[in-house]
Amino acid sequence: MEQDIPPAAPRAPLEPEDYYLEGENLVFTAAYHLKRGSCCGSGCRHCPYGFGDADAPEDPVGDAPPAG
Repeated sequence: MEQDIPPAAPRAPLEPEDYYLEGENLVFTAAYHLKRGSCCGSGCRHCPYGFGDADAPEDPVGDAPPAG
């Protein structure tokens, strides 16, 4: 039995404000995550959704650097 799989939604190309390079690593900014529209649950450095931060606001806020 064949299963119908819907095509993946097209993704917009990355813009300069979406990421920066740290060594060989691509680091996504809060701007990218806000465009993505939801938290992926991976504990991203610039997560505007407060993943893993009990004191984080429920609404996303800008691209603030990590505390500390």
